[in-house]
Amino acid sequence: MNQNTILPEDPRLTLYALNEMAPAERAEFEKLLQQDAAARQTVEEIRALAATVTSALENEPAMVGSEEGKPISQAAIVPGQFPGKLDGGSLKKPGKLIRFPQVYFMISGLAAACFAVFFAYWQQNRPNHVPHQYMEVDVTKVASAEAEKKVKQEETGDAAKAMEDVAARNRLTQAGAAPLIQLDLPSMPQPVPLAPAAGAIVDSMVLKSSVVAKEASAAGRALGGARQRSELKDVGAVAHLSKALEMDFNNEAYAFRKDNDYQRVVDHPLSTFSVDVDTASYANVRRFLTQGQRPPADAVRIEELVNYFPYRYAPPTGNVPFAAHLEVASAPWASEHRLVRIGLKGREVSDAQRPAANLVFLLDVSGSMNEPNKLPLVKQSLRLLVNKLRSDDHVAIAVYAGASGLALPSTPANRKAEILEAIDRLQAEGSTNGAMGIQLAYDIVKANFVPGGVNRVILATDGDWNVGTTNEGELLRLIGEKAKSGVFLTVLGFGMGNLKDSMLEQLADKGNGNYAYIDTLAEAKKSLVEQAGGTLVTIAKDVKIQVEFNPAQVQAYRLIGYENRLLAKEDFNDDKVDAGEIGAGHTVTALYEVVPAGTESPVQAPGVDALKYLKPVSGVGSKEPGAMTGELLTVKIRYKEPTGEVSSKLEFPLRDTGARFEEASADFKFAAAVAAFGMELRGSPHKGSLTLAAVADWGRAGLVDDAGGYRNEFLGLVKQAEALPQ
Repeated sequence: MNQNTILPEDPRLTLYALNEMAPAERAEFEKLLQQDAAARQTVEEIRALAATVTSALENEPAMVGSEEGKPISQAAIVPGQFPGKLDGGSLKKPGKLIRFPQVYFMISGLAAACFAVFFAYWQQNRPNHVPHQYMEVDVTKVASAEAEKKVKQEETGDAAKAMEDVAARNRLTQAGAAPLIQLDLPSMPQPVPLAPAAGAIVDSMVLKSSVVAKEASAAGRALGGARQRSELKDVGAVAHLSKALEMDFNNEAYAFRKDNDYQRVVDHPLSTFSVDVDTASYANVRRFLTQGQRPPADAVRIEELVNYFPYRYAPPTGNVPFAAHLEVASAPWASEHRLVRIGLKGREVSDAQRPAANLVFLLDVSGSMNEPNKLPLVKQSLRLLVNKLRSDDHVAIAVYAGASGLALPSTPANRKAEILEAIDRLQAEGSTNGAMGIQLAYDIVKANFVPGGVNRVILATDGDWNVGTTNEGELLRLIGEKAKSGVFLTVLGFGMGNLKDSMLEQLADKGNGNYAYIDTLAEAKKSLVEQAGGTLVTIAKDVKIQVEFNPAQVQAYRLIGYENRLLAKEDFNDDKVDAGEIGAGHTVTALYEVVPAGTESPVQAPGVDALKYLKPVSGVGSKEPGAMTGELLTVKIRYKEPTGEVSSKLEFPLRDTGARFEEASADFKFAAAVAAFGMELRGSPHKGSLTLAAVADWGRAGLVDDAGGYRNEFLGLVKQAEALPQ
């Protein structure tokens, strides 16, 4: 293999083609070019495109206003002078000219690509030469707002597709305030007025240039200008064009999580948290590792890694919604500590047994979803779910971009062809008004509400909401209010680069639902077909766990994961406090690392003064009741029926028989391996002496009845992580 091969995305190709290299660097690069015919061809293509765009822009007449308050017309421009300031509806006093000569696009390949798309738009509209009516707008403010919208074009390197989408967006603008889709609900006023497409582009060549710049980012990389940024020094739109080009394309968002610390039992005998059946973090971590990257620490939620896998817990008997399974053995990464596993198994409900479903697919069809692993994968995933539904189920499809609308009214699942056709028609375009879509989806569910049935909104999005209600607190309050209507929420996250993971996780939490990340069609099959019962049917809501530790047996403990699910001890008996939901057949696993009484304490925090009025238990050998029971801890669980408002409580004690890790069940070993993997990826301060090689050994010890091959896949991820730099 030729070690001197120049990659197509090498930014030096653009610098060389546009004569921006220092002489010494240029001479060195020419030596490499002599050995690479493909690179020389790329250089010639860049030069040809630059020459074409330069010629077109030099011959383009400018748009100016003749007098204040009069329409724009073709006229000569005085060099160095701007024809007028856009302010309040007319052109006013002359100012500095905002120019786009070849010097700017020659600065980098990205800028060249932006002007290439600009030229395509101009060519399309040039024959008519109809004078444009300008809206009086503050250039700086509008350009800044556009740069902050985060509207991204499909990053496939297909410049022609970028040009086509820009033209489509401008046709939408010229259509005025027409709704995206006409809403048609039999139980709502007809027709329901919809908001116009938010963020429509002002029909000004100056303002359009900033939007075009964003939408041509992929084309820029195709021309070899990847990651090269302009240092534009002019004012107004040009400055904001530079800002748009400099935006980092990886705009994913994860909430900060600090690993739970050890708690001393004498100070905190109770540990309380909400259950969590989300699995998004595992699929997202898998995506990073398969791409050859370690995931961000805050993308790793250990409880979601552990709960991704099915475990062989026995289902409940009788009328309770779930069974509890407790086990304790030595912690593999700290043999002097004990590891406690709390496992819950939800009641299983077959497809034939579940009640009829009233579903609304709430789909993000904004421009940010216009990528192969977003809307196209959404459509493939929903087709799988539709094929799983019964004939008495109903499906509606609500969409949102700049405006929201109804793509399909509530339709019986036995009219499958109509549902699938409506899914196939969906296209991505526009900005993202998620709050408007949420309002619409819940209204549709309520209009077709099935008492005692499955009433659920299934939201598919990357979470990149940039118009309408975008404040996180307001969105969460909106979802929380909607959850009171008895409608549950499933959140499906898609895509990469701008995934708003923290927002989607909280939406699912507030919406009495669950959150999964769909990175492949196989993951969609797991979430929407294999685990359809758990995804659709809620068997218990507001499920809380409270563990009471016996101070005669336990000196300290820490809950592994669940950092953002912690509750105050008083919240356990407060039915007004929201908590997690469990779906049909779901398993929930929680792990505690326990420091036995008499063992050296890992707690670094200073102690508190001895209590004057309430004496603590003295420890091992004490005659206190806790010492006499021999119990390590007691697990208490509170839950409500799906339509109930009053909770019930279950209790399960646990004794420690002293089992070693090697004697534990296969499920125990595998759950410990997955938790250890999460600690390693997060760089947890509590990971002790564990290594990824040890994690793999513990995982292999848990390979029993690997249905679906998920456990073997996990071992493959551990191997991939070992090959990556720390």
